[in-house]
Amino acid sequence: MPSDRKIDYIELPARDFDSVESFYSAAFSWSFTDYGPEYRAFSDGKIDGGLYKSELRSSTATGAALVILYANDLEQTRNTILASGGQIIRDIFSFPGGRRFHFTDPHGNELAIWSDK
Repeated sequence: MPSDRKIDYIELPARDFDSVESFYSAAFSWSFTDYGPEYRAFSDGKIDGGLYKSELRSSTATGAALVILYANDLEQTRNTILASGGQIIRDIFSFPGGRRFHFTDPHGNELAIWSDK
């Protein structure tokens, strides 16, 4: 159920829905619903979102917001991302409160994973 004034939905650009879906399904077990050639919805079990048809990419280098996921085991999640076709663009580093790394999906969208473990 939606919560008042909380993040409710995230959309990411993608050129090839199938490759991006394959990546997120393998790396994070997200589920997808196809709504035709211009849109594909996803759910990670906590938050919903979608992929919209675009050549553009979401990157902090161009001022985009950074979507950050949480992982209990940072190293294992890093290895799963690599095995699923993602690329690490900033390897694991420490910050006050934990550690994290940044990666790109097959389309080139930048996301991050953090852990307090």
